Amino acid sequence: MATTDPLPEPDRLEGAPHPRETGTLFGHADQETAFLQAFTSGRLHHAWMLTGPKGVGKATLAWRLARFLLATPDDDGGMFAAPPPTTLDVGPENPVARRMLQLAEPRNFLLRRAANDKETALAQVISVDELRRMKSFFTLSAADGGRRTAIIDSLDEMNTASANALLKLLEEPPANVTLFLIAHQPARLLPTIRSRCRELRLTPLGPQDLADALTQAGGEVAPEDRAALAELSAGSVGEAFRLTNLDGLKLYAALTRLFTTLPRLDRPQALAMAELAAGKGQAETFDLLVTLIDLFLARLARHGATGQAVPEAAKGEASLLARLSPHPDAARAWADLAQTLSSRARRGKAVNLDPAALLMDMLLKVDETAGSLALR
Repeated sequence: MATTDPLPEPDRLEGAPHPRETGTLFGHADQETAFLQAFTSGRLHHAWMLTGPKGVGKATLAWRLARFLLATPDDDGGMFAAPPPTTLDVGPENPVARRMLQLAEPRNFLLRRAANDKETALAQVISVDELRRMKSFFTLSAADGGRRTAIIDSLDEMNTASANALLKLLEEPPANVTLFLIAHQPARLLPTIRSRCRELRLTPLGPQDLADALTQAGGEVAPEDRAALAELSAGSVGEAFRLTNLDGLKLYAALTRLFTTLPRLDRPQALAMAELAAGKGQAETFDLLVTLIDLFLARLARHGATGQAVPEAAKGEASLLARLSPHPDAARAWADLAQTLSSRARRGKAVNLDPAALLMDMLLKVDETAGSLALR
C-alpha cells in the first residue's frame, strides 16, 4: 500500500525549528517583563494578542508564555508559598515543557490550519469547525485542575465565520483560560476582537539579536553581513532565514549591480537575472526575487521621500538610491511602480505565466520608470 507523506506543520518555517522547540527568545525582554508583571500582580488578562511583523518571534513568545503559565503553580497565599517568579524560563526537564514539546500537554490547545476535507493538503483558512473544537476543549475539566491555555496561530488565517466564533468566546471567556492570539496584521482584524485583548507588540530585531536568533534556528551569518541582513529582513528571523537559505544577500547585491545600469538597463544581464527563476523547482527563487525588487523600490521611495540615506544592504547601494530617487516626485513614482509590479506579479503567478518572463517584464518596467524620471 502506498504511503503518503505527513502534511507540514502550517506554523513551522521549512528547515527551521518549530516555535515550541525554540529555547531562547531574543530581543523582546520588555514584552516578557510586561506579562510577568501582570502575572505577579494578579492582573493577568484572559486574552493576549501578540502583534508585529511576521517572523519576529511572536509564536516563540506565545509558546514561552503558555509553558510558563502551565508550569508555574498557583500561589495559595500561605506562608510557605514560593516567592514570585522573576523569569519566564521553564527548564527543558520540566514535565510541562516535555509534554508541550511533544504536543501532548492536555491543558494546552493549539489552533492552527488543519488538513483539508480530503486530507491531501492544508486548508487555506482556520475554519469555524476548528474554533468549535477549541470551545469543546474548554468545556472539559482540566486534567489536574488549574489553568488552561490556547495558542491561535494565526488570526490572519481565520475566515469571517471563525472570527465571529472567536469574538463570542472572547466576550464570554471560560474560567481559568488564557488565550495567546498571534496576529501579523492586526489592523485587518475586527476591532471588537482587538478591544477584548491586551496587546504585546513585538518590534523588529536589531542586527545582533537577529544574528543570535538565526544561529539558534540553524542559520549562519557572517559579522560583516549582519547589518545588511537586518535591513533586507526588516528584523524578521523568518525572513532572514529565507534570505540566508536562498543566498538572498548575493541576489540583492547582483540586483543592485544590475540597477546601476539604469536608465539604460543592461539587457543581457537582466535576462540572466530573470533566468534564475526559470525551470522546475525555482518557485522559491522567483518569490525571493520579486520580494527583493519590491524591497529595492521601497528603499528608493523612502530615500526620495526623506532625503536621508539608508544603511547599505549592498555595496554601492547608497549612491544608486541617491541618483535614482533624488526628490519626493521620484519617490512617488517608485512607490506607484512598486504597487503596480507587486499586483502584476501576483496575477501572473496565479495564472501560471512564465516566471522568467514575469521577472523580465518587471525589470523592464523599472528601466522605463528610471528613463522617465531622467527626462524630468
